[in-house]
Amino acid sequence: MKIRVALAQFDVQYADPAANRQRVTELTKEAAAGNADVVVFPEMWNTGYALGKLADLADDRGKSTQELFYQLARQYQVGIVGGSVAVKEDGKFYNRTLVVDPVGQIVGQYDKVHLFRLMNEHRYLTAGNQQNYFRLAGVPGASFICYDLRFPEWVRTVAMHGAAVLYFPAEWPAERIPQWEIMLKARAVENQCFVVAVNRVGDDPDNHFNGHSLAIDPLGNVIADAVEKDGVTFATLDLDQLNKVRGPIPVFADRRPKLYQ
Repeated sequence: MKIRVALAQFDVQYADPAANRQRVTELTKEAAAGNADVVVFPEMWNTGYALGKLADLADDRGKSTQELFYQLARQYQVGIVGGSVAVKEDGKFYNRTLVVDPVGQIVGQYDKVHLFRLMNEHRYLTAGNQQNYFRLAGVPGASFICYDLRFPEWVRTVAMHGAAVLYFPAEWPAERIPQWEIMLKARAVENQCFVVAVNRVGDDPDNHFNGHSLAIDPLGNVIADAVEKDGVTFATLDLDQLNKVRGPIPVFADRRPKLYQ
C-alpha cells in the first residue's frame, strides 16, 4: 500500500488570518492536482506567533478552521493534517491541530502538550493533555506539534497505538534546523514509522524560518525535502516497508516498561 503526501510549506503571514486562509486554500488545490491523499500544513498557520494579539486573532473554538477544512476536504477529496492554529476557548488559548478526512469529518484533534518557553508559549497558551492518533487515507497515524519532537518518551507513548506515520507540523527557526533533521530521523528510526514534518518559510518580527519540511522513512532515509520552497512538495510513502523493518527488529515487543520509571 502506498499513500501520496503533500508537504504544504509556506510563508505564514504574521497576524493575518485571512491571507493565510487563502494560502491554505490555494495549497490544498495544488495538493489535490498532484493526486495527494493527504496534505499537511505548518504550525500556527492562521496567526503566526502573534501571541500578544490572540484575543483578537485566535479562531473562536476553532469553528472557522473546521468550516474551512470541511469545505476543502470535500471539494478536493483529500485528507488534511491541519498543521495547527491558534484557538480561543473558554477564556483560554490553545495551539491546536485538526485532522480531517476526505468527507470533512474531524478524525483527530490535538492541543500542543509541550509549550515552548523560548517563544513565550507558556505565557499565552494552555497546554493540552491528550494523545492524538487516528486513521487517514486508510493508514494509522499520530500527530504532534513542533517542540514535542524533543520529547521522545511522549512520541513513543503515542506511537505505541499502532501508528504508521508520525506527523509533525512546526514553526522551527532556521538556526536550529540541523537539530530538526537529526531528531526527525531519530523519531522515525526508534519508532519504526514514517515521519512527515512540515515547517514554514519566511520571517516574523523575531525569527527567520527556512523550511526544510521532510518526509522520512522508517530507516531514517529522507524521501522528500522541501528545502526553502514556498509551495507543495510531494512524497510517496510505501507502507509495505514497515513490515520489512519491524519484523527483524521488534522493538515494541521487546520493551521493558517497568524499568523505564
